[in-house]
Amino acid sequence: MSQLCGVALVDKPVGPTSHDVVAAIRRASGQRRVGHAGTLDPLASGLLIVCLGPATRVAQYLTQHDKVYQVEARLGVETDTYDAEGEVVAEWTEPLPTDEAVDDAIASLCGEVLQVPPVFSAVKVGGTPLYRLARQGKPVQARPRRVMVHSIRWSRPEPQRLVLRVHCSAGTYVRSLVQDLGRRLGCGAHVAALRRLASGPFSVSQALPLAEAVSRLERGEHGWMLDVGEALPEQPRLLLDGDAAQRLARGQAIEGPPPSSEDLHLAIGPDGRAFAVAEWDWERQSWIPRKVLIQECDP
Repeated sequence: MSQLCGVALVDKPVGPTSHDVVAAIRRASGQRRVGHAGTLDPLASGLLIVCLGPATRVAQYLTQHDKVYQVEARLGVETDTYDAEGEVVAEWTEPLPTDEAVDDAIASLCGEVLQVPPVFSAVKVGGTPLYRLARQGKPVQARPRRVMVHSIRWSRPEPQRLVLRVHCSAGTYVRSLVQDLGRRLGCGAHVAALRRLASGPFSVSQALPLAEAVSRLERGEHGWMLDVGEALPEQPRLLLDGDAAQRLARGQAIEGPPPSSEDLHLAIGPDGRAFAVAEWDWERQSWIPRKVLIQECDP
């Protein structure tokens, strides 16, 4: 089977891990190199960006996007995992906070905030994921990290239930956000349901349900996937002719005009395909390849 180089937008269901989704795509596509750009917990559903073949080399750029989530938070109950899958560690029996108190607490969580990742998370301490330490009875907190919460819109269908729409930076833990909300309200809270609606320019409305994505790949249908250029629409372009493209693809530096920004550029060959990530070397006054996706470019 020929090697694929593409990006799949998958609507992950509740239940499987992100690793399970990658394994299903790997089996269906027959590709050895498959990875995702941004983990979703088993409890969460929604947009998961999956890279196949050489496109896995640009996954790091896809993880940097802002995210949008729809979150159902339950007030009055706190769990050790900060979500509905954990053990209850505290319950609130007093009257729940008013809408005004909720509004004030949510407003205080917007902007740049210092956040501690959940104990049950994949963040590593000393090379070991926190969730593994927690399961061994050795919970260790990760260092706080600064994240940006751009906005939180909310409604309250029931006194104990909030529905939040969170727009945040990459690296934000929504479970920690809801945990912090419960602490500020004084009643505790946890995530009852979570769905990723968007990552950067991509919406879950553009994604295929996992079962359909697997079915199409098993039938050899690949046209629904994005190529690397489509997956990184905001990355600046370096348009090259055949000779320059071939030399860059083979790892050689090439001459050219300096860029207007220091951002990494997608190198585009004569066939219109992105074949490498290139960077301007100010000392050498030339373009150098940082990541080569396709080593042979069509003239």
